[in-house]
Amino acid sequence: MYQAFLIKYGEIGVKGKNRHIFEDTLVSQVGNALKPVDGEFTVRKENGRIYAQAQGDYDYDEAVEALSSVFGIVGFCPVVLIEDEGFEKLAEAVIDYAASEFPQSERSFTFKVVTRRARKNYPMDSMEVSAAIGERLLDAYPALSVDVHNPQVTIHIEIRNKINIYSKTIPGPGGMPVGTAGRAMLLLSGGIDSPAAGYMIAKRGVKIDAVYFHAPPYTSDRAKQKVIDLARIVAKYAGPIRLHIINFTQIQLYIYDKCPHDQLTIIMRRYMMKLAEHFAREDEDLGLITGESIGQVASQTMQSMAVTNEVCTMPVYRPLVGFDKQDIVDIALKIGTYETSILPYEDCCTIFVAKHPVTKPNLKSIHKSETHLAEKIDAMMQEAVDTAETIRVEYS
Repeated sequence: MYQAFLIKYGEIGVKGKNRHIFEDTLVSQVGNALKPVDGEFTVRKENGRIYAQAQGDYDYDEAVEALSSVFGIVGFCPVVLIEDEGFEKLAEAVIDYAASEFPQSERSFTFKVVTRRARKNYPMDSMEVSAAIGERLLDAYPALSVDVHNPQVTIHIEIRNKINIYSKTIPGPGGMPVGTAGRAMLLLSGGIDSPAAGYMIAKRGVKIDAVYFHAPPYTSDRAKQKVIDLARIVAKYAGPIRLHIINFTQIQLYIYDKCPHDQLTIIMRRYMMKLAEHFAREDEDLGLITGESIGQVASQTMQSMAVTNEVCTMPVYRPLVGFDKQDIVDIALKIGTYETSILPYEDCCTIFVAKHPVTKPNLKSIHKSETHLAEKIDAMMQEAVDTAETIRVEYS
């Protein structure tokens, strides 16, 4: 029944002279999201509206799922399009629409008709169209009643090149179109937090690259595949992700051998940040992204994060920094990463953990401990860079 989807956006509408950049990006994102759907669509801008118009039959449920994952969309409306063949044809189309949209057993609701006349040469004004269509609906379906203040159903009619009829808005994820806010490098682990952080930063229009630290034989190929699977789920929302897989085993063992064990997590994390920043610069990223939340674990206290930040020249973005764990779990459940994240395949962050890690590390003490690594650490870091594997991960 629906020939198109009317795409609604939020913040984009207040972007002033740059608005067209955001609209064009959203058009592109909608088109990319609909490519895997069974059916063909044309996505276009038209007088302050964005339409995804079907070119024939299509899978409605697949199209709805695809549009529900596009950042920048606050809602989308399944639309019936008809040619302008006079008021009588319009009235018939609205009556048929109500019959299809609301089965007879459900036709006892309150309603109002809202008309928007974008084409001012239409012979009736908006109020006249709404009143006349409302009258026809009452004649066709006597169980209906009009409520212009708090209707259960609002039937929208937009008179444009073609006439649009719709009454339902399906929620979108909101945010900004991916790619309108630059790129950043996500430190992606197999846990719950970092995929949720990637989702949150992508929602603000940031294109994501990612880095994963692999520690064979202490972490298995299943742990590596788990991270790839998480990246694939995040890519449903963020678009294709360039994932760098770094062998971190020798660096971890060297730190374990040379440094105080209560400082292991902090020092390892500092070298992870250095490597992540190296690849971020190669990818022309503008910052790093982590899934840290204040106080969640020993390495995520304010003091620990400050010491970790000290090795970075790029900004570090922590979109979950003020979230409770349950808040983060709720995001993971919503986006579909939770069940994968809790699979029992450990990553390198959980293998070499001290029984009593320092929670308020002293930067001078950390610097002193790192001098014990001077003999080999630079060569190990270079080897980690040279042997990294880079793959492109797409949602499928």
